[in-house]
Amino acid sequence: MKIKTMALASSAALATALILAGCSSPTTGGHSGMDMGGSSATSTATSEHNDADVSFTQNMVMHHQQAIEMSDMVLAKTGVDAKVTELAQKIKAAQQPEIDTMNGWLNSWNVSMGMSHDMGGMMSESDMRDLKDASGADASKLFLTQMIQHHQGAIEMANEEVKTGKNTDAVALAKKIVTDQTAEIATMKDLLSSL
Repeated sequence: MKIKTMALASSAALATALILAGCSSPTTGGHSGMDMGGSSATSTATSEHNDADVSFTQNMVMHHQQAIEMSDMVLAKTGVDAKVTELAQKIKAAQQPEIDTMNGWLNSWNVSMGMSHDMGGMMSESDMRDLKDASGADASKLFLTQMIQHHQGAIEMANEEVKTGKNTDAVALAKKIVTDQTAEIATMKDLLSSL
């Protein structure tokens, strides 16, 4: 048993060294920040997962991508409330590393991105066009209104993953999304009432 434990420890050390070497190389083109908390996140993500984990991860990547697109739209505008701009930057900063992490899981599970239509809170093409065309205070209000709805959809998806997911890292990310986005919804509601 001791030999097996030592072999596992050596394997883990080698994996960590390889990951760190890969991260330090400018030519790897890898996903920085994909392992949320060290090599254990990647190894756990590789080992045990179920269909709920795959579905959650695929859907949340697309969901996060739309949130970043919405944030980019509002950040490209002038006359938007400074607190709204700050929130959009915060959303981008939080969600891009999560996308990188989830794409890393999908790669390790040998799963490609799928198309799903059961995601709550997604904006329609018309919604996105409205946000793109809005300006100033109207853009601030529309962004907040849409992002509240978007976050509520993400929270529903994350709560479902907490209930039905098997992968510990995916479930942990789902719990983080619930906590972070619930707090952001409260902030957005306060901002909306002040505009």
